[in-house]
Amino acid sequence: MKKTENQMLVIFGASGDLTARKLVPALFNLFAASQLPKNFIVLGASRSDMTDAAFRKKVVLESNYLKEKIVDKTDAEIEEFANKFFYEDLGNNYDTDYSRLRKRVEDLNNKYHTSGNIMYYLSTPPTLYEPIAKNLAEAGLNTQKNGWKRLIVEKPFGYSLETGKALNAGLQKYFSEKQIYRIDHYLGKETVQNLLVTRFANSIFEPLWNRNYIHHVEITNAESVGVEKRGGYYDKSGALRDMFQNHLLQIVSLIVMEPPIGDQPEEIRNEKVKALKSLRIMRDDKTLHDNTIRGQYMASKINGKKVKGYREEDGVDKDSTTETYAAIKFFVDNWRWKDVPFYVRTAKRMPTKVTEVVIHFKTPHHQIFKESGLNEKDNKLVIRIQPDEGILMKFGVKVPGQGFKVERANLDFYYSSLAETHVMEAYERLLLDAMQGDATLYARADEVEAAWEFVDPILEYWKNGKDVRMYGYAAGVWGPENGDELIEGIGYWRNPGSNLADDPGYCVIC
Repeated sequence: MKKTENQMLVIFGASGDLTARKLVPALFNLFAASQLPKNFIVLGASRSDMTDAAFRKKVVLESNYLKEKIVDKTDAEIEEFANKFFYEDLGNNYDTDYSRLRKRVEDLNNKYHTSGNIMYYLSTPPTLYEPIAKNLAEAGLNTQKNGWKRLIVEKPFGYSLETGKALNAGLQKYFSEKQIYRIDHYLGKETVQNLLVTRFANSIFEPLWNRNYIHHVEITNAESVGVEKRGGYYDKSGALRDMFQNHLLQIVSLIVMEPPIGDQPEEIRNEKVKALKSLRIMRDDKTLHDNTIRGQYMASKINGKKVKGYREEDGVDKDSTTETYAAIKFFVDNWRWKDVPFYVRTAKRMPTKVTEVVIHFKTPHHQIFKESGLNEKDNKLVIRIQPDEGILMKFGVKVPGQGFKVERANLDFYYSSLAETHVMEAYERLLLDAMQGDATLYARADEVEAAWEFVDPILEYWKNGKDVRMYGYAAGVWGPENGDELIEGIGYWRNPGSNLADDPGYCVIC
């Protein structure tokens, strides 16, 4: 097990929702599992006027997000955890002199012996990333002369290739690339990481993971909710920027990548960059027209309850052309994946919340059981990322009785069945990795830019291209009717239920 050195976590934007909802519960899980270093403290920094005691009350003692976690802990344990938290008011602006912040950091470091190691977590809008990095540098808080310094930033990593490059360059003025950790919580999920193990640790899959045996790859990310209170942000972003450019292309890179030399972070990240650079970029209008579909959810009733359409949501332009559904077909230009189509879709207001990868294997070249009912029942490997995390293999078996009637059988594994094993939550795993300096699951600058290179032409076409359509779909269904046209000649999307073993053809509206 890797050693976690003594350190301080400084959270910018600490009074915001992410800190209480995700970061502190993740830290509490690490604390409960005795995985925090001996000398570890958290300094919250934001524009709210709070004392240390008020901050502890907000994010620990009276936090709704910790209620269930601390219920079986003693008062002494809860107090020990709460006493690790401190707060510094930055005043009215993040873009200010950080000399007072430096003094507080130095005092806490000396008192609690955190060895000068500091991790800065920027839980703020991306427009503040460069100003915060600049002010940290000007206060001498980025130097690694006495202890390491690391900078964690949340998505979005820009809104286009141009802004993504500008953001990377802005951060790299003040911190080296090795100090920068771009967090993508999807990569913290066990089943995403298990893609690598499934591929490279199993001889039943590793030789088959190529164009000779795989017919096509399908990825679905569906959310049952709408834009909720994020209408103002979402209307400037859309499904392609919000989910596809980061989370889903990261998953694609793990499916597509070549075997790395070893399991070291840079070896894995090098192969992910190569994978993203091998995606065939679509540039002409006809290709983009034929291989992309966008849609918007419309008002409907779900379980008898009226649901708003996207353009009726708070903060959304009534004439908005921002997509809440995006489906993309693309190819990968290398030997392994030559002519294998990839189908990726992401959407809001779907029948259920689910993210999964489906590897569709080719049917045997010589069909013996032609009348067996096996037609169009190819072998599938389903990797469920959320919920009901696990792996499902679909294969043909003989139905008992005379003849050779073939039926589909499931072979499955669920992470929930590992009763004796604690499965880390995404932020828990990612925070611990950053504390230990393991950047495997964090995006590198060239990864971010390679993803934007693929996405930019699609966004440009959707904005300015001819014959671009925005298709409507009723909230609570699997997207626009023509969604299946994207995979014409193959069949239709697998519309998964909330349970991994649910077969397509029906779904539970919930």
